[in-house]
Amino acid sequence: MKLRFLCTVLIGSLLVSCSDYQKLLKSTDYELKWTKANEYYEQKKYQRVIDLLEELQAIHKGTDRAEQTLYMLANSYYNRKDYVSAGHYFDTYVKTYPKGVFTEDCRYLSGKAAYLNSPDPRLSQDETFKAINLLNSFLEYFPDTDKKDEVTKMLSELQDKLVYKELMNSRLYYNLGNYLGYNNYLSCIVTASNALQDYPVSKYREDLAFLVLKSRFVLATQSVDELRQDRYRATVDEYYSFINEFPDSKYKKDADNMLKEAKKITKD
Repeated sequence: MKLRFLCTVLIGSLLVSCSDYQKLLKSTDYELKWTKANEYYEQKKYQRVIDLLEELQAIHKGTDRAEQTLYMLANSYYNRKDYVSAGHYFDTYVKTYPKGVFTEDCRYLSGKAAYLNSPDPRLSQDETFKAINLLNSFLEYFPDTDKKDEVTKMLSELQDKLVYKELMNSRLYYNLGNYLGYNNYLSCIVTASNALQDYPVSKYREDLAFLVLKSRFVLATQSVDELRQDRYRATVDEYYSFINEFPDSKYKKDADNMLKEAKKITKD
């Protein structure tokens, strides 16, 4: 009976609270709405803050509350994990108040919101490129920031995501082989080589380099007579380039076998 009574009291309190909140939303007492928005912000009731500030930002435009309103609104969306809306309001703040009180924080959180919204490598990476640009811009504006290590780490992760996408594309080309009459081994070589050039520092560098070597070797084995010698020599050159950079490679055994086969043809 006691438990039932407590539940009844709790439900009643919640209903009253919701009723009061609905009345607040319909109210034209903007001073009260501003006071309650700040209270909800302190209580981390971010959806309620958003509901109130979406209206108040127009009311406060041109006043001394406008800057704080925009910052609180952006932060509330961020804490609700709505990174698209958060990014929009952080960017709006930076454009509106380029030297504002919260500009450094907004530039940082704008980049971090895009970083957190960066999708799986299998999807379009527009948001990843956006995050990289925003975070690099933040470091340019605030080179002495105490967030430098964190931002550098985020940038490294974002770059690795882009490289991994290129690795996936390269593997796809390799696995397609000569499917439908296309020489996808050449496409693999071009894609992986471009990634190696564009991203010289990456944890996937060894995998990309080995794909180039493996594609050159398979390409050589399938070549017509007039191209075979040159392509096997290109394989040998690729092997030495690969093994010089990765002398203890996890692919060394396979690479050595390719070299052995290539040398049988080139007589080197």
